[in-house]
Amino acid sequence: MWNPSEAARHVTVMDSFLVLLHSLSSSLSSSDLMELKFLCRERVGKRKLERVQSGLDLFTVLLEQNDLDRTRTGLLRELLASLRRHDLLQRLDAFEAGTAASAAPGEADLRVAFDIVCDNVGRDWKRLARQLKLSDAKIDGIEERYPRSLSEQVREALRVWKFAEREKATVDGLVKALRACRLNLVADLVEEAPQAQGPVSDSEDVSPVLWNSTVSSSEAL
Repeated sequence: MWNPSEAARHVTVMDSFLVLLHSLSSSLSSSDLMELKFLCRERVGKRKLERVQSGLDLFTVLLEQNDLDRTRTGLLRELLASLRRHDLLQRLDAFEAGTAASAAPGEADLRVAFDIVCDNVGRDWKRLARQLKLSDAKIDGIEERYPRSLSEQVREALRVWKFAEREKATVDGLVKALRACRLNLVADLVEEAPQAQGPVSDSEDVSPVLWNSTVSSSEAL
């Protein structure tokens, strides 16, 4: 159940994400903005792009289209990487690290498991997604949304599974699905990870997996 303290934390994190977007926008040059609009031409309608006068305008459109939110920053990362703005990518990294550090302690192992799966499953992700009971329509939607990023396809599939299962989404359940797909090496890596890494502290450099508290764009398909 959504309680007041959880709601307050959600608002705070969302506000910090909007602050991040404003910061990124203010650091974009006019040529950066032109390049971003060009990169988004197949995602954002022509009329909307014509009205975009700043990076924040473009980010707002992407938020409204559910192409971007605080827990789904893959597109934003891809855009900043295309600009070769490593300084802005570092700001995004810092935001994600801070959000991951505030996640519930019980989710730390699952966060690490997601990273391992994203690094090792590769093109077998569709087989795993079906084992996790994602429909073909959702799988096709994920592939269409992230056509150039295999790792983001895997990560989004895991996010959709976690959203659907909520507290039932566990490391054990993920391991069983991996073994059912005969991805035993990846399953072994996931099982061994907690023992190898020990407790996750706020100061450790862990690749974050951010949890979605709303329906992802793929979930709506």
